Amino acid sequence: MSIYVGNLSYEVTQEDLNAVFAEYGSVKRVQLPMDRETGRLRGFGFVEMGTDAEESAAIEALDGAEWMGRDLKVNKARPREDKGSGSFNRGNGGGNRGNYSGGRSRY
Repeated sequence: MSIYVGNLSYEVTQEDLNAVFAEYGSVKRVQLPMDRETGRLRGFGFVEMGTDAEESAAIEALDGAEWMGRDLKVNKARPREDKGSGSFNRGNGGGNRGNYSGGRSRY
């Protein structure tokens, strides 16, 4: 399981985040997503720790802590939702649109 870290400074680096979380145990991976359009950090990241105990200690200590001028939001990451599986159907949803007559009845 990984840890979600929100409200990050846009200046943070993977090395910065690794150093902070390393105080609570072994850091296996740090991920900082970039915005596709701007190429800038998105203001959140994910950290994977070595054990559940280390993960819990980091969450407890860092959630709400001020770092780089911001109050961190730190909790267990939720599984990513599949955006393609919703009740919204993009195809075929027009019913009888092909027979539109401009609002006038032909009869």
